[in-house]
Amino acid sequence: MKFWQVYKEATKQQKIRWMKKWGLITSGSCILVFIGLLLLAKLMGPPALLVPQTTIMYAADGSKMGEINNGGQNRYWVPLEKIDKHVISATLSIEDKSFYNHNGFDFKRIAGALLADIKAGAKVQGASTITQQYARNLFLTHEKTWRRKFQEAFYTLRLEMSYSKDEILEGYLNTIYYGHGSYGIQSASRFYFGKNAEDLSLSESSLLAGIPKGPSFYSPILHEDNAKKRQDIILASMVEDGAIKKEQAKEALSKKLTYVQEEDEEAATIAPYFQDAVMRTLKKELNIHANSIQFGGLRIYTTLDPKMQEMAEHTIENRIIDNSSIQTALVAMDPRSGDVKALIGGRDFEESSFNRALQAKRAPGSTFKPFLYYTALEHGYTASTPIKSEPTTFVMGDGVSDYKPKNFKNRYANDFITMAQALALSDNIYAVKTNLYLGPDKLVKTAKKFGIKSELAGIPSLALGSKSVGVLELTNAYGVFANGGKKVEPVFISKITNSKGDVLYKHEYKSEQVIDENKAFVMTDLLSGTFDEKLNAYTSVTGASINQYLTVPVAGKSGSTPTDSWMIGYAPQLVTGVWVGYDKNEELHDVNDTGYSKRIWAYFMKDVLKDEKILSFQQPEGVTAVTINPKNGKLATDSCPVTRISYYEKGTEPVEFCDEHGVSEEIKEKLEKKEKEKGFFRRIFSW
Repeated sequence: MKFWQVYKEATKQQKIRWMKKWGLITSGSCILVFIGLLLLAKLMGPPALLVPQTTIMYAADGSKMGEINNGGQNRYWVPLEKIDKHVISATLSIEDKSFYNHNGFDFKRIAGALLADIKAGAKVQGASTITQQYARNLFLTHEKTWRRKFQEAFYTLRLEMSYSKDEILEGYLNTIYYGHGSYGIQSASRFYFGKNAEDLSLSESSLLAGIPKGPSFYSPILHEDNAKKRQDIILASMVEDGAIKKEQAKEALSKKLTYVQEEDEEAATIAPYFQDAVMRTLKKELNIHANSIQFGGLRIYTTLDPKMQEMAEHTIENRIIDNSSIQTALVAMDPRSGDVKALIGGRDFEESSFNRALQAKRAPGSTFKPFLYYTALEHGYTASTPIKSEPTTFVMGDGVSDYKPKNFKNRYANDFITMAQALALSDNIYAVKTNLYLGPDKLVKTAKKFGIKSELAGIPSLALGSKSVGVLELTNAYGVFANGGKKVEPVFISKITNSKGDVLYKHEYKSEQVIDENKAFVMTDLLSGTFDEKLNAYTSVTGASINQYLTVPVAGKSGSTPTDSWMIGYAPQLVTGVWVGYDKNEELHDVNDTGYSKRIWAYFMKDVLKDEKILSFQQPEGVTAVTINPKNGKLATDSCPVTRISYYEKGTEPVEFCDEHGVSEEIKEKLEKKEKEKGFFRRIFSW
């Protein structure tokens, strides 16, 4: 009997030792595993907080002009200090009272929830902390498996070890779902109450804090009774926590709230073609990945002037009055900086998203002539250089083809005209003769200096704009004249930041002196002649029909082909290009079709500049002003019936006086004096 008692006692002691041993081993293993997890979490460092966020575009005045979001999910990130204190108090009170005291896990709350679940025989109470919920929102699905729970715990550890409590709370409030496609407190504030998160009242804050528990069930729009009941619970909890007083809770609960359901405007409703240009810049020039644009929460600050854009749209809508399929494009930019202020790529973005301002290539017609005449200035021409305007057949010397350009409506001077007249009247014969005299390849080189990147060919008809170019491209090239010979690149985006305001990109404004400053000013004077009826000759200057609308100093040139109508011109602070035509190269039908571009340009420039400070083109020191007879380009006398001030580079101005209307005694004396001077110098050189 004693033997069995001894045996049993020995066996019992052995089991106890075995249990202690394995208990120690298990406990040690758990501690080692936990320490290992902590070390692993520390070594892995902070998890990347890749939260999909709505990208926002802003106009130059800071107003929001469009958004890019993830399939209707509106997500905005605001710093904790920009969130109303009642939102924070209400959220902590209902979601995680001891948030600032635990290390990611509230074990007391877990035990309480477990006990409640056992009593009820079902899961009735949650125990997830704010950190755990944030981890779930960032990295995990909501499936209820042990694997997911382990991952959640591990991510919770990493978050707590790598970020401060305020950073975690800020992240949670910016990622939690509030229903109706609104992620984060800022989006919810905008949707439900039409205000920013920092401007919410206690009543609004406590209502919003209750929605995440069941976004559909507690939506005040879908189930206001449910939302109010939960609001009551939250306010009572806030009173218990000492965050507010009973009177405040009672007042907040009784307050009648209005839900605005503010739907954000679709991205393509404000300046849709401009936004298209911004997207192209982001992808092609700045090489920003599509995912970063769509989900990165970028803040894109553009150069768009909303008022100018509105004026452009209004002008086109009111000037093109027919219902045909005729299309148009407009670009307005600051020639000094390259900032694109307004852009229209068609009459209706919803009907056709083809951006004619950027994507279309069309023959520019006579709007290409300024580059030819700048080339001529480089090779000794002046505004007074005479060439005969008459029907001309150019024998090309290849034994095959002759070239016979024509003037508009077959009108010719059948006499000599000056270069100033040739540009103002848009004489094609003068242009082709000049191009052939200089050599067409020189015009190609000049156009490239101005930034024309489209493919050109050194052919006689290039002087008449026979090769296709883009609207933005040509408008920017005219800006070189306006900018004193300096070339800038078109700018759509001035700055890009992330949602926290960190600058990711900032445009560096640069300019390059590509043509001579003096000759650029002379060309501006020549282009202002387009509107000066003193240059009328065998026909009127091409800008005569819109001259009445121009109230500030401007310069420009129109151009046309059978299928295209153009007008490009500038003031010192703004260059604008307009194209009108049909997408399928259909011929322009009548005078209305061909006149649209001029009228759109004139009305737009008038409206945009009417309240602006009137600026004049700055005359360089190397340029001199001379009074001439515009009919022949010679120095004017008192007998000339019409005179005009014209500009020349110093040393190239005319010295011969006009004698077509008789010569005054004063002029005779000047001529005699010059002859005596010539005789004196001839004697000196002979000696």
